[in-house]
Amino acid sequence: MFKTLANAWKVKDLRSKLLFTIMIILLYRVGAAITVPFVNAEAFAGTFSNTSNGIFSLLNTLSGGFEQASLFALGVSPYITASIVIQLLTVAIPALERLAKQGDEGKQKITVITRYITMGISVITAIGYYLMIKTAKNADGSSANALLYGDWYVAIVMIACFCAGSALVMWLAERINEKGIGNGVSMILFANIIARGTNIVQEFAYKCKCLYYGCDQYFLSEVEEVETYYAKLSEAWGITIQFDKWNYIRSAVPNPWSYRIPSILVLLITTIGILALIWFVVHISDSERRIPVQYAKKVVGRKMYGGRNTNLPLKVNMAGVMPVIFASTILSLPSMILQFVTTKNKFWTGFANFINPLGWFYVIASFILILAFAYFYVSISFNPVEVASNLQQNGGSVPGIRPGKPTSMYIKKVLSRVTFIGALCLSVVSILPTVVCLILDSLGRITMLPGLMGSNSMLSDFIGSGTSIIIVVGVVLETVRDLESQMTMRHYKGFLD
Repeated sequence: MFKTLANAWKVKDLRSKLLFTIMIILLYRVGAAITVPFVNAEAFAGTFSNTSNGIFSLLNTLSGGFEQASLFALGVSPYITASIVIQLLTVAIPALERLAKQGDEGKQKITVITRYITMGISVITAIGYYLMIKTAKNADGSSANALLYGDWYVAIVMIACFCAGSALVMWLAERINEKGIGNGVSMILFANIIARGTNIVQEFAYKCKCLYYGCDQYFLSEVEEVETYYAKLSEAWGITIQFDKWNYIRSAVPNPWSYRIPSILVLLITTIGILALIWFVVHISDSERRIPVQYAKKVVGRKMYGGRNTNLPLKVNMAGVMPVIFASTILSLPSMILQFVTTKNKFWTGFANFINPLGWFYVIASFILILAFAYFYVSISFNPVEVASNLQQNGGSVPGIRPGKPTSMYIKKVLSRVTFIGALCLSVVSILPTVVCLILDSLGRITMLPGLMGSNSMLSDFIGSGTSIIIVVGVVLETVRDLESQMTMRHYKGFLD
């Protein structure tokens, strides 16, 4: 991979595309750090630390600074949702289907329609996001005062900023598609995941340390109050009073090994599991099913052509990371809407808990949706009838299968099986971290082991981690393949082992 990047950097055109992609990502990260006007970002972010709802962790991963109320807080979710809607409508509405078959002109018209749908979704989401900021509350039920002013013009300015940010993100993604390397949406999600990766690792390490010493969140807050008290004494008396927080915690825990052994196991399982998932995703992405193809011999003038054996490669993960992105976006919408609209109704509260990403319903729904989107994405991107027709026109055939319709039926059958295997692997990798955490939490409740009981507070760090691994690894592999293919087109030698 690094050798490919180094050789691509030597090609002027590819170097320009790489620099353009990096510049777009940097601009996106700058926008993700800018808070919209009239918002107390610190107070609003503090409301997220007081909840165990995993939807906030997922939204922070998919968006550009959701908890900071940044300009790009809506991220690419409206654009992804609009793309899903327009692709479904293209299959269902004949007029859109005819547009899709008109070549570049039809695709441009569909792109314009997608942009309009994106802006409509952005307006609705921005209104809900404004209401969420306005009604944000602290853990004790008091108002967080995240909104500095509550006048009507403030609402208009904030909603306009969020919509403008969503439109700008869409524009940046399209610029990457046109002048950069890779898929724009995937690149932006990749940047979000990498940016949040450091914070997630730090939070997880801190929670592991808390579990190791046997302290929970409430006990830790008491210890921090003691630490603050000693600091004030040191400042008042003009001397340094040493206070070792972790020794203080360790001395207060009656049986520290009941915490340490389970917490060490959780850390080891997590580390080994993440490395295994990365290896598995790379292996699945590089796997393919090869259908043998034989070309008949034919004489043209005094020369004989054809007669060679080759194969038709069908990738196991032909859909790439798009099914995972689509499924995550669709599943996050109901939870996001319920979070935007605060209500004390028992039914809606129970419904919100039911579809919580920390629950089993979300896991099962994610598994099913990834399978469905994988088949849908492959069906619109690969046409077995067209492939069989091209083989027949070029004198190629699959051994033992008649040319024409029997060949297309055979390719379709093989493609269906291969797609199922790839979609199944994607589904398992996406939900596996959450399933492991739910099982550990259940074991902790059954066995009453303090270390495992404390793992419940770590669940929010793992929501979307399987999805994040798939996106990061998939984007890296797709980018490398794109560079290799473009270097091959330029007849550049020496970039492969």
